[in-house]
Amino acid sequence: MAIQRKKQSMDGNQAAATVSYAFTEVAGIYPITPSSPMADYVDQWAAAGQKNIFGAPVKVFEMESEAGAAGTVHGSLASGALTTTFTASQGLLLMIPNMYKIASERAET
Repeated sequence: MAIQRKKQSMDGNQAAATVSYAFTEVAGIYPITPSSPMADYVDQWAAAGQKNIFGAPVKVFEMESEAGAAGTVHGSLASGALTTTFTASQGLLLMIPNMYKIASERAET
């Protein structure tokens, strides 16, 4: 039996947000261009009560800086939650110290 799937046109930001939302339990966001649309989509879907593929609501935490988003991701991963964040290249550079710490703790990402 063939599965019918609804086709939808979208840009790369919406496509990335759709897939990440499906597989996340916690999203630590700091909307900053050019990653703002992804964080906005996730925030809107969570506010509307949309559930992930596991049937659970996604908890969204909007932070005041990239460091805050990285800290949220770190803490969430340490507790065992599937976690997402979105960033630009400059934000990624700010997250490198946290990423080393997360890797050294062998947190699942």
